[in-house]
Amino acid sequence: MLKKKLDELTLKDNFMFCAVMADVDNCRGFLEMCLGISVGRVEVSSEKSVVFRPEYRSVQLDVYAKDADNTHYDIEMQVVQKPGLARRSRYYHSQMDMELLHCGQDYPELSDCFVIFVCDFDPFGKGRYLYTFENCCLEEGELKQEEGCRSVFLNTCVRNLEEVPAGLVNFLEFVKADLAESQRNFRDVYVTQLQDSIRLIKSSREMEDKFMTLQEVILDERAEAKVEGRAEVILELLEDLGALPDEELAEKVMNEKRPEVLRRWLKLAARATSVGQFMEEIQ
Repeated sequence: MLKKKLDELTLKDNFMFCAVMADVDNCRGFLEMCLGISVGRVEVSSEKSVVFRPEYRSVQLDVYAKDADNTHYDIEMQVVQKPGLARRSRYYHSQMDMELLHCGQDYPELSDCFVIFVCDFDPFGKGRYLYTFENCCLEEGELKQEEGCRSVFLNTCVRNLEEVPAGLVNFLEFVKADLAESQRNFRDVYVTQLQDSIRLIKSSREMEDKFMTLQEVILDERAEAKVEGRAEVILELLEDLGALPDEELAEKVMNEKRPEVLRRWLKLAARATSVGQFMEEIQ
């Protein structure tokens, strides 16, 4: 994977999006523009990890914020369309609720919350700039559960421009823009504010160091995942040849971290006719 430089990032890059939205003015401006509401004081916790029990899947939120009314917001930048986006929204809501409802509190005390995805694609293929979901009764469409939670999806691939507020059009165009295009004058106060924030972030040595560190961590995690995946394939090939003689062989394969060794073992496992033959050849 080719590593990007901080200067090459736009708002749609996750690191830049989180850094820009860590500024309370930028975050509040986004929420007011996106939801069409007035938002008071905002507190932002960037890159918040929500983990409840080790046996459960944890979730790391891009931008996590709350306002003066204790309404909570999870804002996610989504550049690549992947399956299960709606269910991911459901999962984020559940994780946020588990954190918000403290022991001893009653359910009416549960705070309102929004999960907001900024999508660089049309997530539902209807051409709308905004899709808002909340639970309602199938038999009585006007009857809502008033759960206090909504899922919102913004779409940069807009077809119904006549329905889109001008400020939101400019923001979505800014998100979709490539590096060169993102630096033009969008004639929009909020977009100019974001451009100024991005220039400030790119001029910061501290932010450059953070970005470089993040890239190294990602590369290390991907390399580790690749190593673990290769080791698991080796064991699967060996199990097809027969039962492993003991746990020592499995531990030896899984504990091997040298990619060149695992590549050689994978080739041996693929052509071996027995587990015993494989064990002899790796000695």
